[in-house]
Amino acid sequence: MTDEITPELFAHLVELAALELDAQEAEYLRRQLNYQLKAIHELEAIPLDEDTPITSHGVAYTPEISQPPRADEWHPYPAPQDILSQAPEVDDGYIVVPETPTTPLE
Repeated sequence: MTDEITPELFAHLVELAALELDAQEAEYLRRQLNYQLKAIHELEAIPLDEDTPITSHGVAYTPEISQPPRADEWHPYPAPQDILSQAPEVDDGYIVVPETPTTPLE
């Protein structure tokens, strides 16, 4: 079977993701992605009935057996000033972080 992700396609994906990889890293990751795609295709080839319910880990999580959601409770940090005092720059109780430079995609 030929690789679905060719070196050219992988180079394009690396550029879109703005990654910096040396040749050895790139080839390793490209091979790993192709192995994963092969595994996905093998799973897709398993014949299943159209009405087979979607499950997670082979167990249907019905409301009767599912854990109830955790209550969303707010627990304020007892001394936020301790954290803020360690930040190089603070504005109105918020930590100021430098802007991340971006390059627009074509």
